[in-house]
Amino acid sequence: MGSFRTYSFPDAKNIMVCGDIHGEFNAVIYKLCIQYQMTDTLLIVAGDCGFGFDKPGYYDNVFNRNSSRLSKSNNWVVMLRGNHDDPSYFRDEKISHERFRTIPDYCVIQACGRNILCVGGAVSIDRDYRKKHDSSHSVSDIASYWPDEIPIYDGALLEDIGNEIKIDTVITHTAPSFCELISKAGLSEWAAIDPDISSDCEKERKTMDRIFEHLMSAGHPVSHWYYGHFHQSWRSEIDGILFSMLDIMEFKEVPSAI
Repeated sequence: MGSFRTYSFPDAKNIMVCGDIHGEFNAVIYKLCIQYQMTDTLLIVAGDCGFGFDKPGYYDNVFNRNSSRLSKSNNWVVMLRGNHDDPSYFRDEKISHERFRTIPDYCVIQACGRNILCVGGAVSIDRDYRKKHDSSHSVSDIASYWPDEIPIYDGALLEDIGNEIKIDTVITHTAPSFCELISKAGLSEWAAIDPDISSDCEKERKTMDRIFEHLMSAGHPVSHWYYGHFHQSWRSEIDGILFSMLDIMEFKEVPSAI
C-alpha cells in the first residue's frame, strides 16, 4: 500500500477529537470557533464526515465559507474516513487546504507531543438500503454506499511506522471487539435482509483487534484510543489504555504530552 504519511501541527496548543458529523461541516466549525471559542486547536473528526454525498465543489465551498473563521481562531480541522464517506476523498487527499483536510488511513498526526495513528473505515449496517438507493440514482460523483468502506489491516505499514515512530494515541472510526458497543441487538433487523451483515461486522471488529495487538506486541506506548461510529458516548480503561467512544458531534480533548 506504500509508505505512510505524517502531518505535523507545531502551532497547535490543543487537540480535540470529534465524533461523526454526517455532513454538518458548518456546524462543527461553528461549535469549535464560536460556541466553544477554541483557539490554536487541532480538531480531528473520527470518521463519517460526509464526503461523497455532494459534488466535489461543494466541499471547497464549505471551506471557503469558513476559512477566515478557522484562520482567525488559528484552528485546523482534519478528517479521517468513516463508512459513510467516499474513500477516495481520503486515499487521494482530495481536500487538502491547510486548515481543512482529509487524511489517508495509516497516517500519523504529530501535535502537542503526541504521535497519533489514524485508521478509518467500518461496515454500514444499512448497506442493503444504500445500495438500492444508489442503483436507482445515476448522478455521477454522488453516492451513499462505497464497497471499499471496511477497515483494512496493514501489518507492513504498521511495521514501517514502528521503525520510525512510537504511537501513543490512536483514532479510528470503529473499535476493537472488546470495546462498546458489544451488543448485537440492533443488527437483527438488518440481518433479516442482509444475511452477511453480522459476520462482516465481526470481521470489522477483528481487524481493529489485529491493529491493537500489533501495537501492543511492538511496544507502542498507547495511552488513549478514540473512535466514533456507534453514536453513543462511553469510556473505559482497558489494558492501561483509556478508550473513548464519541457520540455524534461530541468533542473530547486529547491530553497534551508536552
